[in-house]
Amino acid sequence: MNTNAMPRLLAGSLAAVVLMMGYGAAQAKDPKDITVAVIPKVAVPFFDDCNNGAKAAADKAGVGYQWVVPQNTQGSTQVQIIEDLISKHVDGIAISVNEPKSVEGVMKRAEQSGIKVLTYDSDSPNSGRSMYIGTNNESAGATMAGSMAKALNGQGEVAIITGQLGAVNLNQRIAGIKKELAKYPGIKIVETQGTEDDLAKGVSVTETTLRAHPQLKGIFGVSQVGGPAVAKVLNTKEFGAMKGKLQVFAFDDLPDTLKGLKEGYIQGIMVQRPVTMGRLAVEHLVAQVQGQDKDIKDVDTGVTVVTKDNMGSYTK
Repeated sequence: MNTNAMPRLLAGSLAAVVLMMGYGAAQAKDPKDITVAVIPKVAVPFFDDCNNGAKAAADKAGVGYQWVVPQNTQGSTQVQIIEDLISKHVDGIAISVNEPKSVEGVMKRAEQSGIKVLTYDSDSPNSGRSMYIGTNNESAGATMAGSMAKALNGQGEVAIITGQLGAVNLNQRIAGIKKELAKYPGIKIVETQGTEDDLAKGVSVTETTLRAHPQLKGIFGVSQVGGPAVAKVLNTKEFGAMKGKLQVFAFDDLPDTLKGLKEGYIQGIMVQRPVTMGRLAVEHLVAQVQGQDKDIKDVDTGVTVVTKDNMGSYTK
C-alpha cells in the first residue's frame, strides 16, 4: 500500500464520519418542531378525558398538538381526517377507530409517508399501526359478565346495548361477555342492539328492547351511552317499576352514568382510564418520532369495577 495515501484515506474516513454525524443531528427533531394529532371516535365526554390527558402530555413535552374531532361515526370521515393530516405533514397520529377496515389503507399510507401512527381506545389491528393503548376489552367484557352473573344468581334473560356495531373495542367486550356467560347456562342473551353512540337512539332501542322482552333481568351497556340511556328509560312512568329489578352494568364514568349508579338505576360501571390513554398516546408518539421508543408493544390501561360502595374512592 502507498503509505502516502494513508493520511488522505484517514482524512476521508473522518470526513465521512463527521458528515454522518451531522446528518443524524439534522434528522433529530426539536420538540417544538414536532406536531402530533389525536383523533377520537366522536364528540362525547369520554373523549374529553382523553383530550385532557393528551394535551397535558403534549404541553409537558413541548410539542405541537391537534385534537381533531369527527362530525360523525362513519369510517369515511376518519379517512378524510387522516388524509388531511398527511397533507399537513404532522409527525404523529393517534386514533380511536370507528370502522377498523375502512382506515387500514390510509393509516398505512400515513406510515409510509413517515408519520408515526398508533391506536388508542379502539383498535384497527391490520392497519400497520405501531401499537394499541387502551383497555383489554375482552377481559373487561368478561369482568362485566361475571358481575352480572353474580347479580342474577346465574339465571335470567339479558340484552346488550352497544354503540357502533363495527367497533372492534365494543365487539371485543361483547366477545368477552359471551365467553364468560358460557359458564352460566341459566343466563341467555336475547338481543343485541346498536346505538351509533347516540343517546337519543340509545333511549329508543332500550325502550324497544324492554317492550319486546318484559321478562328481561339485565342489560349490558357496553358503550358510553348505554348506561345513561337505560337510566333515562327507567326514570319514566312506563318503565319505572323495573328500577332495581333490572340489573344494569355499564361502561365509563360519565356524569349521567355516575348519577344513575348513585340513584340505583345502574348497579355497576366498568371504568376505563381515558386520561391515561390520551397521555400515553402522546408520550409514545413523541418517543417514536424521536426514535426513542425502542420496545414498542401494546399497553393495557385496565378497568375498575365501580359500585355504590366504592364510587367515592376510585381513581382513574
